[in-house]
Amino acid sequence: MRVSSVRLMRASRVLLTTLVLAGVQASVALAQTAQVLYAQRCTPCHGANGKGDGPSGKFLNPPPKDFATALNGKGDDWIAKVITQGGPAVGLSAAMPANSGLSDDQLKDLVQYVKKLGS
Repeated sequence: MRVSSVRLMRASRVLLTTLVLAGVQASVALAQTAQVLYAQRCTPCHGANGKGDGPSGKFLNPPPKDFATALNGKGDDWIAKVITQGGPAVGLSAAMPANSGLSDDQLKDLVQYVKKLGS
């Protein structure tokens, strides 16, 4: 009976370690997904670091703002609305287009990624 208890404890540790590692990998994958989405949809105007210095942004009037100032005091819902409905939905420039086709998880992760760039 003692041998079974030892095996059960070892099996439990292996399972717990596997679950923890799977959770870490999932978090990394989500962060990478948000980074890829940002690179594809946002970087041309907002720049790689959210400074408003993307190659297309310099041709916009008004130009995109640095997230560090533009997001000051703005909540997740406001950021999500800008992303999904575009600038005019919150009184910003029509040059900021709506981004449709994002899943709820993609939108949530993209909002967090944008906030990270603005901090």
